[in-house]
Amino acid sequence: MYPFIRYTSTIIKSAIKAKRGQTLSFRDTGEIEFYCRLTDIDNFLEMNNGRVLTLYDMGRTDFAVRSGLGTQLLKQRWGLVVAGSTVQYRKRIRAFDKVTMKTHIAGFDERWIYIEQSMWVKGKPCSSALLRTGVTKGGKVIETAQVLEVLGQADWQLPPSGYVAEWIESDDDRPWPPQC
Repeated sequence: MYPFIRYTSTIIKSAIKAKRGQTLSFRDTGEIEFYCRLTDIDNFLEMNNGRVLTLYDMGRTDFAVRSGLGTQLLKQRWGLVVAGSTVQYRKRIRAFDKVTMKTHIAGFDERWIYIEQSMWVKGKPCSSALLRTGVTKGGKVIETAQVLEVLGQADWQLPPSGYVAEWIESDDDRPWPPQC
C-alpha cells in the first residue's frame, strides 16, 4: 500500500521548512531524514526494492515544495510524471535504520528534468536512482523552458553530461516494448 500518511507528513514538513526560509533552488541538493519502518522491509529484513522507489517520491516531493515548484503545480494546474528510471543498490537498509535521502537535478533538456537521488545510512551510500521526470499540463509533458521561466530561472542551463547523457543515449536505443 502506498504510504499516504507518510507522504502527507512530508508535504507538511516541507511546507513548514519553506515558510521558515529553508527553501531550495533548482541548483541545490535537498535532504530529508526518516527511519526504515517495519512496513518498508521484505522477507529478508531489509528495505524492499519497490519501497525504495516509493520513498524516493518523498524526496522529490520535498524538493518540489521547497523549490517553489509545488506552488506552481497548483497555480498552473500542472502535474508531474516519471518517464524512466534506473536504480543501483549497494548496501542494505535494515529496519529502524535512520536514512538520509538526497535529491538534486542532474540536468535537463527541452522536455525532461533528470533527477539524481540517493539514500545514505551512517554516512554510507545505500542506493542511487536516476530518473527522467517531466512537468505535465493536460496530460502532456510541457517544455522545461516554461517551467524554468515560471520559477524565475529562465537563464539557467544544465545539459545532461557524463553518465546521465550516456543513459539517455542508451535508453534511446532500447526497443519498446522489449522483445522477450
